[in-house]
This record gives sequence, C-alpha cells and structure tokens, in this order.
Amino acid sequence: MVDAIEAREAVAGGGDVIDVKDPGRGALGLAEPPVIRAVREATPAHLPVSAALGDGPFEPEEAAAHAVAAARSGAAFVKLGLRRTSTEAARETVAAVRAALPPAIAVVVAGFADAVRAGSPPPRTLPALARAAGAQGCLIDTAVKDGRGLFDWLDDEALASFVADCRAAGLFAALAGSLRVADLSRLAEIGPELVGFRGAACVGDRVRGRVDRTRVVALRRAISPASQPEVAATLD
Repeated sequence: MVDAIEAREAVAGGGDVIDVKDPGRGALGLAEPPVIRAVREATPAHLPVSAALGDGPFEPEEAAAHAVAAARSGAAFVKLGLRRTSTEAARETVAAVRAALPPAIAVVVAGFADAVRAGSPPPRTLPALARAAGAQGCLIDTAVKDGRGLFDWLDDEALASFVADCRAAGLFAALAGSLRVADLSRLAEIGPELVGFRGAACVGDRVRGRVDRTRVVALRRAISPASQPEVAATLD
C-alpha cells in the first residue's frame, strides 16, 4: 500500500496481510513511518501490517533504525532487501535488525529470484542465512521490474525446495515477483505461506496504478480451496 486509501481497498477485497512500501523506490521501496501509521489506522486490528525497509544495501545501524521506526508505526512484519549485499553482510545486517526489535515483530529476509543482476545471495541460501540471523521468514521477489516475473527466473522445483528448506528451518516462506492470477494454481502446488501481489492488484501499473478491491477479490477467488496461501497485498 502507498496510503490508507489503498489499504481500505485491499481489506475490502480480502487481503490477509496489508503491506506498505513505496514502489517508486524499488521492489521493496522504503515505507516512511507516517504512511505506515496511516495504513495501520485504516486496517482492522486483526489484520497484520507489514512494511518494506528498502532493497538494500544497508549499513546494519541504518537498517535497524528503519526497522524500529516501522515497528513503532504499527508494522508487525518488516522486510529487509538484500540487493548488492554479500552473504556475510546480509547475516550481520539481519542480525542487527532482529536485535533492535521486540520479539513479537517478525523479520523477513528478502532475496531476489534474479540474484545475479541484483547482486544478492542466491535464493537457495536464504533459509540458512535467515535462521542464523534470527529472522522469522524468507521472501523471494524480483529485483528488476521489467516484465519478467518469478517463474522466469526460478522453476517450480527450485521454489518448492526453497519452501521446504524454510519449513525445515522453522521459517515461513513468501513468494512474490510480478505474479499474475494465472500463477496461483502453480503457487498452490508449491505451497508458500504467503503470496504477494502489487501489479496484479492494481488498475494501472505497479508504480502509478492503484490497488483496486475487485482485483484483490479476483486473486482471492483464484486460490485453490485445498491449499490456501494468504494473499499479501502487496508484497512484491
């Protein structure tokens, strides 16, 4: 969400997690505290709000400060991007964020399917990295929004292995990255706990468009009743 109006649209459409970011600043564009606070106030108390801290790279102290500000503004989850970040630096930064927050705030390590061009750790290494740093979840997104999505970079087998590795490490798994309604049947088979959308939830493009409740309803209806990952509007 970029504001409280979008948050109300996502809630009305059935979103399970109301995510705040600035899509004009990247895949995980930093959400400013006043925007997070406005979205939290517009969201029913039983629905969690998540907040993006940026794509990276970060100094550990900078990332921790952003995380604390997001948590104080009402975020229950914070997502830390690992763009242009080595595995060692990622572990240090995620650990600093975890140490700065109360235990009730979940930390999500956000890597990228297009890791080579993002300069981020390979997706297969994320679960071990997140567990070592004390995070609660892992997200795979796409760093560059050029029309290619998650499935253009990773196949179903690789994504299923990622989800299994997250579960083995005691983490929840989230998938995003220019996903479409048509991808939901494949995602249900892969079985992440969360799937994230922005572009598919918007009338217009992901940056200038607006989240629309009818788009969110369509996403909810497309989820298989037998295996229902939650819809995070918007994680990607």
